[in-house]
Amino acid sequence: MRWLLIRHGESEGNREWRLQGQREYPLTDRGRCQAQALARRLAGRQVAAVYSSPLRRAWETAAAMAEALGLTVQALPAVQEYDFGELSGLTWWEIHERAPAVAAAVVSRGAEYPNYPGEEGREAFRQRVCGALWDLRERHHGETIAVVTHAGAIAVFLMEVLGRPYRRPIPFVVENGSITVVETLGQRWPGAPPAVLVSLNDVCHLSAGVEAPSEAYDFEKTGEG
Repeated sequence: MRWLLIRHGESEGNREWRLQGQREYPLTDRGRCQAQALARRLAGRQVAAVYSSPLRRAWETAAAMAEALGLTVQALPAVQEYDFGELSGLTWWEIHERAPAVAAAVVSRGAEYPNYPGEEGREAFRQRVCGALWDLRERHHGETIAVVTHAGAIAVFLMEVLGRPYRRPIPFVVENGSITVVETLGQRWPGAPPAVLVSLNDVCHLSAGVEAPSEAYDFEKTGEG
């Protein structure tokens, strides 16, 4: 089977440089344009199902795609973004003022993730996201499915697919409105991995007018949100 892992379009939280976590933020006008570009890209493809994080920014993106595909969005709560606890929803500058040690750790080159007060826990996050995505193999053998989720969820699953520990730095970028493709191999040869990364952060469908603004500090580009 094949997963199309899609990061939601730009949200108000992205634009305001917030550590969104599981807080709710709608798409911006740019984000809605990205969602429509995704819909046009996938229209006519053989996609068996569209799953989505229930968070609004993902659900709005998924709804545009599902309409183009003639499908109904199915909620997949386990692929929600990481819960950052007490710092969820704060801007980068607010975190820098209220929790300078966390801010310093975010921009450091340390391998360990910062300790966010009241956070979910990295291992719990890895288990819920990866467990849910692997479970979809049982429902969709031989099919292509779309999963609209968040950069953190995509990053943790890709690290598992690539056989890397879930530690920093995350060696890739997952942009708003991007498509990342992972495909199972089955038993093509002895010792074959369960899945491979086929393509990463595909934004060919986005025009210059709907690309994410590069000047914004984005926690999600560092695997932080």
